[in-house]
Amino acid sequence: MLHNSDEETAREAAGGTGLLGRPGSHPRVIVRRITAQDEDEFIELVHASIDLHHPWMSLPTTSEEFRAYLARFDDPRSAEGLLVCVRQTGEIAGNININSIIRGRFQCGSLGYAAFAPSAGQGYMSEGLGLVLRHAFEELRLHRLEANVQPGNHASRRLLERHGFRREGYSPEMLFIDGAWRDHERWAVTSTMMGIVPESPHPTLPAR
Repeated sequence: MLHNSDEETAREAAGGTGLLGRPGSHPRVIVRRITAQDEDEFIELVHASIDLHHPWMSLPTTSEEFRAYLARFDDPRSAEGLLVCVRQTGEIAGNININSIIRGRFQCGSLGYAAFAPSAGQGYMSEGLGLVLRHAFEELRLHRLEANVQPGNHASRRLLERHGFRREGYSPEMLFIDGAWRDHERWAVTSTMMGIVPESPHPTLPAR
């Protein structure tokens, strides 16, 4: 599922990005790994999106915070930080992270995601999430992805429903956000729900 054109191959070699998706499969967006070179644009977009993100999430607004955020993805075996970018311009439309990857009998990761205000509402995040799901189930060979959403975040819930996530439950005071412990709904999707079966299971999955 990884695809590189000549230009993209050169950029990946220079910046270590790496692109998800076949050409033409999602013509409007690409998904690539976040790098230190994204700092200025990312922070600028976070500042431009404060009204959109509040009170649902908090993203880095300073260089120090961005470096700490980027360090979370130093080990791709435990987390991947991805950016949804407009294919035609390269501008960042949003971010999607696969956090807390656990192997063994669980084979699960936790999704975190946010659109950025300048390009919100145009369907870029939905296309990007479709690419990330295929990457998670085909390339990473995960079995399950979870997402935790505050009940009032209707846009986030609609995005998950559009991609086949099911609501599994309700967790009071689950995450500390905007100065308080917030209730969350638990949503999840599995590879079998999406009809994606990798050629072979991940080597950490027990045989029985």
